[in-house]
Amino acid sequence: MFTSDPTIDLILRGLLLAAIALVWVVLLIRIVGLRSLSKMTPFDFVMTVASGSLLAGAAQASEWSGFLQALIATASLFGVQFIAARVRKESDVAEDVMQNEPVFLFRNGAFNEKAMEETRVSKSDVYAKLREANALDLSGVHAVILESTGDVSVLHGGSSPDEQILSGVRES
Repeated sequence: MFTSDPTIDLILRGLLLAAIALVWVVLLIRIVGLRSLSKMTPFDFVMTVASGSLLAGAAQASEWSGFLQALIATASLFGVQFIAARVRKESDVAEDVMQNEPVFLFRNGAFNEKAMEETRVSKSDVYAKLREANALDLSGVHAVILESTGDVSVLHGGSSPDEQILSGVRES
């Protein structure tokens, strides 16, 4: 690719192709936005993993055609992610298909055993999140929610949360 010495060629190719591919991915992220790497949905997670895999493939390409193919595939992946985000924003059906629904794990002083079983979350996991949130007393905890991203939100404090904040969260 660069020189007749295979060792030097390997080093130069790895350095140059990795740098070009990395700049390419950063450019695509700047165009599409940070959401491309966010922890929003399973679709977005796959996007992140696939981007990394394509970046590695581009950096390890032994032929220019393989390198270009990885760059085109990366651009295509970002394009699909951009279109999917737009479709999800415009369509409730698409959003339901692409995104997990948040669920109550704990509400009004009681664990939601059915939801915890469905989501495979243990009481010790919930207690750990309560400690992280500095919840000092279960009576002051209004809700613990497993969000669509996999994060756990703890709503606690003096006043009850506005019902709008809890809209879309299923009981089990």
